[in-house]
Amino acid sequence: MYTAALIGTGRIGFSLGFDKKREQPASHTMALLKNKNISLIAGADTNQENLEKWHSYVKKAQIFSSSAELYNSLHPDIVTVAVNEDAHLPECIAAIKSKPRLVILEKPVALNSTEAEQIRQVSQECKVPVMVNHERRFSEDYLAARNFLPKIGEIQSVRAELYSGLRIYGEEFEKDGTYSLIHDGTHLVDIVQYILGCKLEKPVVTGIFKDEKGIVRNFSAHYKTDFIPEITVSMSGRSKFFSFGLDILGTLGRICIGNGYAKFYERKESKLYTGFYTLTNSKIKLPRNTGYFSNMVQNAVNFLDGKALLKSPLQDAIEDLKVLEEIKAQLVLAK
Repeated sequence: MYTAALIGTGRIGFSLGFDKKREQPASHTMALLKNKNISLIAGADTNQENLEKWHSYVKKAQIFSSSAELYNSLHPDIVTVAVNEDAHLPECIAAIKSKPRLVILEKPVALNSTEAEQIRQVSQECKVPVMVNHERRFSEDYLAARNFLPKIGEIQSVRAELYSGLRIYGEEFEKDGTYSLIHDGTHLVDIVQYILGCKLEKPVVTGIFKDEKGIVRNFSAHYKTDFIPEITVSMSGRSKFFSFGLDILGTLGRICIGNGYAKFYERKESKLYTGFYTLTNSKIKLPRNTGYFSNMVQNAVNFLDGKALLKSPLQDAIEDLKVLEEIKAQLVLAK
């Protein structure tokens, strides 16, 4: 049994656990409580209202009005940091310095890679590992896509898309990270690099659209690697819907996966034309629930048991930030 403490009892820390439309568990609290090898012993939040709501649900846990108070009283095995992006740097460093066996940090690591490197340095000095919650790495549908990849032959093209109504980028929002490039884009570039096993670098950014206030609302970043001739990462911040997905086209098949769908296609002899082959739906059996949050917590337990490596280590998440910063540099210069 491992003890755990939660820093931040807001949306991802707690309240999303009551969203009836989401696959549960959908918050750190619910995922920690669900795992039979973890005892959630404490929570801390500067927001007293959030903290009291949390305590009414996790009655046996102790509560603290700050993480410093918690660390002065308790020494949990796991500290989960689920605060706003602008507090990631001080709160994650404080968590690391309290010397737990593992820190689970909500994505993105920090507001920028400079701050993220500070976290990495303290993590190394204190010998405390940090896992970042890039949830799709733990989701059964995305894991199935990664396993299916060899069946689609050589990859011809990849298109990764994220459409929402949140602004893509504006300089004035860098102070708190309330822009989609970092807030949601970190998930997009992370799952592309994780599934494909590649490094995105040196983008050619096109299709930049800025609104009347100069805030970026659209862009497409184009990449190529030694093995993949075309990777396109596109984001929109003026859509009236939310959509997240990947379309990976190979020489023998195709993978289409995103929020609410997962389709896998293989080359089969055509039923319509003699001598032709078409892409046919491959009947991949997926579990009803993807387990994206519970699998993340189980990976933490397996790591502490010495049975597994961390599937979403800090260094990978820092590399994600660097990819986004290369894109941002071109967005800033665009007129």
